Amino acid sequence: MRRKKWVVSKGDKEKASRYSQEYDLDSLSVLLACSDNREDIDDINAFFDEDAPLTLNPMTIKDMDKAKSRIQKAIDDFELICIYGDYDADGITSTALLYSYFESRGANVIRYIPDRIKEGYGLNKEAVLHLAGRNVKLIVTVDNGVTAVEEIKYAYSLGIEVVVTDHHQVGAKLPECEAVVDPHRPDCPSNFKEMSGVGVAFKLVCALEDDDQDYLLDEYGELIAIGTIGDVVSLTGENRVMVRRGLKCINESPGFGVSALINAASIRNKPITASTVAFTICPRINACGRMKSADKAVDLLLCDDIEAADFIASEIVNLNIERQTVENETYNSAVEMIESNDSLKYSSVIVVDGDNWHKGVIGIVSAKITEKYGKPSIVLSKEGDEATGSCRSIEGFSIYNAVETTSDLLTHFGGHTLAAGLGIKTADIPEFRRRINEFADKTEMPFPIQRVDCKIIPSSVSLDIVSSISCLEPFGVGNPVPIFGLFGVTIEETSGLSEGKHTRIVFSKDGIRTGTVYFGMRDKCFPFSVGDSVDLAVNLEKNIYNGEERLSVIIRGIRPSNTNEDKVLSALSLYEKFRRGGNLSPDEVSSLIPDRQVQIDVFKSIKAKPVKDSYYEILCVRLGDDGSNLASYMTAVDIMVEMGVLAVDEDNRIFAPHVSSKVNLECSPTMIKLRSLQV
Repeated sequence: MRRKKWVVSKGDKEKASRYSQEYDLDSLSVLLACSDNREDIDDINAFFDEDAPLTLNPMTIKDMDKAKSRIQKAIDDFELICIYGDYDADGITSTALLYSYFESRGANVIRYIPDRIKEGYGLNKEAVLHLAGRNVKLIVTVDNGVTAVEEIKYAYSLGIEVVVTDHHQVGAKLPECEAVVDPHRPDCPSNFKEMSGVGVAFKLVCALEDDDQDYLLDEYGELIAIGTIGDVVSLTGENRVMVRRGLKCINESPGFGVSALINAASIRNKPITASTVAFTICPRINACGRMKSADKAVDLLLCDDIEAADFIASEIVNLNIERQTVENETYNSAVEMIESNDSLKYSSVIVVDGDNWHKGVIGIVSAKITEKYGKPSIVLSKEGDEATGSCRSIEGFSIYNAVETTSDLLTHFGGHTLAAGLGIKTADIPEFRRRINEFADKTEMPFPIQRVDCKIIPSSVSLDIVSSISCLEPFGVGNPVPIFGLFGVTIEETSGLSEGKHTRIVFSKDGIRTGTVYFGMRDKCFPFSVGDSVDLAVNLEKNIYNGEERLSVIIRGIRPSNTNEDKVLSALSLYEKFRRGGNLSPDEVSSLIPDRQVQIDVFKSIKAKPVKDSYYEILCVRLGDDGSNLASYMTAVDIMVEMGVLAVDEDNRIFAPHVSSKVNLECSPTMIKLRSLQV
């Protein structure tokens, strides 16, 4: 269980009270909307208004007039137009939206999405040559193209003109083409920059239809909602309006394709929320591009036949099952490598590589490794002399900047602060690993954040809170699902659920007992015991079972109530610094060396009760320490494990086996190394 830094929102109670009275809104929901864990809300009334209109005039986006003029000419002259998309949910929905619209206008249109494995992201010269052979006269990109300077130049050499619609950060040079429609252009006057690719494609359609946005939003809302949620952009401003309306479309009158996917995913009788789309619908759409061809997902979204849609949806569900299997196999292999190699496990940035790992899943695997270890990770798939990598990071550390420092080693790279992709020669991976960690070690690596939006007491936990916060939906980036903090509660009971895959916990405070579930925490790995005082970060949800509404309290984070977080985090950073061979000051070395009494206390504590999941902070709880001695507790455990006084089983449970003979702990490799650093 990776320790996180807890950040509790202070909220702006004065502003919330004023807004609540002025607009007659629920006080708790307004307080949460004003949380400093959310993006600034310019218009609180529009934020809560379910019928808030779109306000961004598409013609304020740079080059939209040029794009409109060139595309209109292509439609009128019946030129062959190719919609060139991308293989993720955003690119797929963008392609489906624009293709559907062009067909409705009677345009001569085809679509093309590159193969993730064979072609990679964006425009490529082989695809452009293929399209030239089909006599394409105009390419309209969606969700890509803003950095394809050379590829677009090549298209023009073959007689193909290009209109770019994109939402990614622009490079040093814009492509030379008919129009580059991207809100991130420095010279773009548009006042909303955070649209997804499908959002930009929708604004293009609005421009072509002379800005009839309201009608068009009902027409294309479900595609916009799926693509916007899938691309994990901020659900504020225009995005919030589009997604809220799109979710309404999905719940009330989904198209054949989306309806079939809802049925195939067994979520027909549940309300479709942004979370449902993010964790159920989008992964299945993405599975097509990851495992086979994204065209199958476009076919589904454009399907106008119920039976055909059901057939395609069932195929997509099977592709997602295949994706999950491959993903789990790759993840398990990567974790096994990390756990067996301390230089990987304790590095500032985990760089792990394997032969022929499926390139369609390495991004998800990287995200899971970052979640597990609480630090940036890069997963590389080696195929002979070449390797492809996917990177994920944590808030406060730009993985893009880190990768950029190694650009001379890379065949290509791109991305942003929290995610990136790259290509590299296999022989250069060791040097890449060394240099990217050299860069990271010069900065203070942050801990992952456990945010808490609002403190509550157990007696206030009820379905009323769930009703209050429902008006904050749709939830996502910029407007996350509220996290409530329950501080200083006592664990009363623990038990396993689903054959031990999850843990049910009953806690109490002031005579109020409440049940919670910690999903993904195996009961045999749960490090706390009955009687421990803990702080909980929880979501509150409403479930309907046999027609009865029930409250679910779901744990998102847990920590001891009685340790000093700053001291604990400092100790954990120091321990990892030592383990990866960082330079230590005399005081740091002194903090790491366990004296005789620490060794005795740690051994007695673990002999009485094993430490689960290698969660060393529990030793502070048992020994009445606020975290001051945590670093020495951790090295004491390492020393005793090395000498056989303690042992670690396959579940990372640390226990004291029966040892008949005395051992000299000064002979352990860890103690010898620490003593050498004292000199």
